[in-house]
Amino acid sequence: MIDLSHIEKYRENNRIEAKKALGGLPKSIWETYAAFANTLGGVILLGVEEYKDKTLHPVNLPNPEKLVGEFWNIINNPQKVSVNILADRHVTIHEVNGNHIIAITVPRAQRADRPVFIEGNPMSGTYRRNGEGDYKCTREEVQAMMRDAAIQTQDMTVIEKMNLDVFDYETIHQYRIRMKKHRPGLRWEELEDAEFLYKLGAVGRSEDGQMHPTAAGLLLFGKAPEILKEYPNYFLDYQEQREEGAGWTDRITSSSGDWSGNLYDFYFRVYNKLVQGVEIPFRLADEEESDDTSVHSALREALGNCLVNADYYGKGGIVIVKKKNMITLSNPGGLRIDIKDVKGGGVSDPRNAALNKMFHFINIGEGAGSGISNIYKVWKEQGWKDPIILESFEPERITMIFRLEKDSTAKTAIKNIAHKNAIIEYLTRNVTAMNMEIAELLDMKPSHVKDLMEELLQEEIIVAEECDEKRIYRLKA
Repeated sequence: MIDLSHIEKYRENNRIEAKKALGGLPKSIWETYAAFANTLGGVILLGVEEYKDKTLHPVNLPNPEKLVGEFWNIINNPQKVSVNILADRHVTIHEVNGNHIIAITVPRAQRADRPVFIEGNPMSGTYRRNGEGDYKCTREEVQAMMRDAAIQTQDMTVIEKMNLDVFDYETIHQYRIRMKKHRPGLRWEELEDAEFLYKLGAVGRSEDGQMHPTAAGLLLFGKAPEILKEYPNYFLDYQEQREEGAGWTDRITSSSGDWSGNLYDFYFRVYNKLVQGVEIPFRLADEEESDDTSVHSALREALGNCLVNADYYGKGGIVIVKKKNMITLSNPGGLRIDIKDVKGGGVSDPRNAALNKMFHFINIGEGAGSGISNIYKVWKEQGWKDPIILESFEPERITMIFRLEKDSTAKTAIKNIAHKNAIIEYLTRNVTAMNMEIAELLDMKPSHVKDLMEELLQEEIIVAEECDEKRIYRLKA
């Protein structure tokens, strides 16, 4: 991750922390370890000093082997650190310019290990990384990590304080019609609604044998006011902007009161609007024209993925924005698997497994972990710019950006897409950057970098701030 032979080129940032450690292990190392583990991972450098100009320089550790031994003793003490996620290869001693330093590479913790905390108390000892520093997580952030760590996904919970009158039965009726079409051999057609919902996983039984909605059932079929009783931050929002810079010209929200406000009805209302006006070719199916192309399938997958992987206890709600040449889908909750696995496919770990199953019954969602990778494939087939996945914190959100634009000059466009993706990845790791930093990173002329940054600004992927008469860029939250 770091070329230690040129350590002076690096700065402390979202994934690099330098500590002199000449007096032994600094107490703050454990906060940083937890913060890196709970965010995107990072490198802790011991025996490295930050100068006033922010450059990093090695200082000679007198006994690095002793310091490494002390580190291992403490990190394996559960009263000090909740979990050790490091292997021997993660802690290494290096000689840099004649000085000995220690590099501790902290990976991002698996969701089952989060939150990583210190001093035996997750509520007061959980940290995350933000910019150049560590911050103590709020109770809400800690609870979100705990929900994700559970083996049983949060939407499987039976809500015993509610009964079956929280459901919108017209929604259930529409779902059953669609399910019969896609699963004709399932033989659930004759079941009463309550028994059907029980089979589906939308209803569960309490210890006294009474039926109550599950969280998944409430979200998919419930009435919005009832959903809000369990999920106070629940909000679904679709906005359509036909002209750049203008306000929305069409909008759907779960709080409008003129429809159910549940996920099922939102999905179909929004999907029908997403595909309108999208210039995509038809294909031949059974020698007849069909509008169900690979792009339609990809948009269904993207929308379903957004709804299935949201943390409905989280803040901000579902926000979907359609513009002339771009669709943005954003949901509360962080990634549960590494972003490389998300793009590569083959790994499935939905935040709401019961919802995922219910959507799959009506042919929405691929369900085997290759949905997002298929979307990238479809976009490439269309010659469109690659989709972008952004993960942000405070609060946790995932945003997917789908650009519906052909590349005018293929070679130049492909290079620009690669460069823009490199800029986005750099800002994810380092939080902020200036033009010259990006120019050095990409080995490009500053003028070309400026053009790329302007494009990212217009696409609302990044924002610009003025600091000490210098322009600083960061990802848009």
